Amino acid sequence: MVITFYGTRGSIPVCESGFQEFGGNTTCVAVSGKKEGGSVLVFDAGTGIRKLGKELISKNFSQGNKIFLTFSHFHWDHIQGFPFFAPAYDINKEIQFFIIGDDAPDLHDFKEIFAKQMESTYFPIGIDDMGANFTFTVNKGNKVAFDGGQITVNKHKHPGGAYGYRLETEGKVFVYCTDIEHGDSLDQNVVNFCKNADVLIHDAQYTPEELPNHKGWGHSSWEQAIGVAEAANVKMLYLTHHDPEHNDDFLRKVERQCQQRFSNCFLAREGQEVVI
Repeated sequence: MVITFYGTRGSIPVCESGFQEFGGNTTCVAVSGKKEGGSVLVFDAGTGIRKLGKELISKNFSQGNKIFLTFSHFHWDHIQGFPFFAPAYDINKEIQFFIIGDDAPDLHDFKEIFAKQMESTYFPIGIDDMGANFTFTVNKGNKVAFDGGQITVNKHKHPGGAYGYRLETEGKVFVYCTDIEHGDSLDQNVVNFCKNADVLIHDAQYTPEELPNHKGWGHSSWEQAIGVAEAANVKMLYLTHHDPEHNDDFLRKVERQCQQRFSNCFLAREGQEVVI
C-alpha cells in the first residue's frame, strides 16, 4: 500500500513562509494500492483534501473505482476541505462516506454533518448539488471487511471523542491515530491497538514541555507517540497534527530529537509517500 500525506497541520491551516516544508494544510491522509488507478481510501477531509482532489482529476481517476472517505472525528479541521474536493463535483465519480463505531451518528446525522457546513449561509453550493454519487454508511461495532482485509477502530480520548483506524491487508498493518490525549500515562488500549504495525501515524502536536499546559486539549506529545511505538513494536512512526505555532525550523529540531530516541521516526511532510 502507498500512504500519502496531504494535510499534516492541526487545528487551523497556516500559509506563512517558514511553514511549508512540513505543510500548512489540515489533516488528510490517502491510502492506495501500488498500481495507479485503483480505489483510494481517505482519512479525514481537512484542507489538504483539495490537493488530493486535483491530483485524482489530473490522473483521470477512473469511473469504475471508488473514493472511500472516513473520519477520525468531525472537528472543523478534519472536514473543512470537503467543499473544495474536485471529484465531488464530477457526476462520473463515486464517493462512499463511511464511519465505524458503536456510538457513531445515525445515517441522517452523518450526512448532515457535511450538509450543514454547505448551507447557503456558509457556502454557495449545497451537498446535494455537487454532482458525484455519494453514499453514506454507518457501521456499528468496531470492525469491517475492506479491500480483502479489514479495518478495526478504537475510540480514544479527545474532546467529543475520536477514533483510531487499523488497516490490515496483504499481510501489512497501517494504523492512523490522531487527535488523541493519553493523560498522565499511555493509554494501554491504544498501545494494544497499534501492536506490530508496519506504519503508525500518531498525533504529536506538542513537545513534552508544552503538554502540561494543554491538558484537556485532546492531543499528545512526541514523547508519548514514541512511547506507544516502542511499547507496540511499531516498525515506522510518523508524527502529525503539527501545531500551527511550530514552524519548519522548530519541527526540524523536534525531528532530530525524536530520531535520537527512535531512529525510524519522522515528522510527516505534505506530499510525502510511504510505501509498505
